[in-house]
Amino acid sequence: MPLSFSDSPIIGMIHIGPLPGTPWYGAKGDYAAVRAKAIADALALAEGGAQAGLVQNRDDRVFSNGPADPVVAAAFADITRAVVDAVGDRLAIGVQVLRNDLRASIATAHICGGSFVRCGVLIGSTETVSGRVDGDPYAILNYRRQIGATQVKLIAEIGSMHFHSTQPLGQLAQSAAFAGIDAVGIAHPDLGTGLDWVAQIKAAAPDLPVVIGGYTNAENIARYLAVADGAFVGGAFEDGGRGGAVNAERVKMFMQSFQRKDAK
Repeated sequence: MPLSFSDSPIIGMIHIGPLPGTPWYGAKGDYAAVRAKAIADALALAEGGAQAGLVQNRDDRVFSNGPADPVVAAAFADITRAVVDAVGDRLAIGVQVLRNDLRASIATAHICGGSFVRCGVLIGSTETVSGRVDGDPYAILNYRRQIGATQVKLIAEIGSMHFHSTQPLGQLAQSAAFAGIDAVGIAHPDLGTGLDWVAQIKAAAPDLPVVIGGYTNAENIARYLAVADGAFVGGAFEDGGRGGAVNAERVKMFMQSFQRKDAK
């Protein structure tokens, strides 16, 4: 199922447990348990009325600064295919192989029925706990075309809890738009700052979709979606906060708590 920014989608998080080959593997059960939870979370998002879900290995906790281990990539492909098969056309599915394996993310989405990738670093560069990560839009966009995956949309973070840059947001947004990247993502814990960031991006690149990448809840989502083009939602959907099981009733209540732009 494709992801459409014109629909201002709510994208729930499918936080998968620690994967084989990572230091914390086994902390939340064996691989079968990790896989089953991912499927259950995706089904809960679909039942609750979200438009999309992002498969992300948050619970690995620490990540390679380069390509993911092959066993992690293989697990992603298996889980993503299982999630896509489970939800059918009820949910657009995205992939984010952390820290920043964009090739594995695009390939997994392309082969396994996903429709978008969240890119930690595609434009610009940032310091992370895993070290400095530099974007390479030429290589990534070229790779997407080479494997025939141009239908896989790319959401490039340019300001968030994961991405910090000295470059102005407007400049990063213009670079993303010029390169043909599908959307950019921003997130800030302060609502006023987040709204200001959206305004800066829209002023610099009016036609570039902006997706809110975190710190979203039932109290601020209507304000954000009045100006932005979609939002990721994690902890607000999960029992016990980030990393917990997605609760379909939480999703339903959240989706009922605001009036969508397309309903105005």
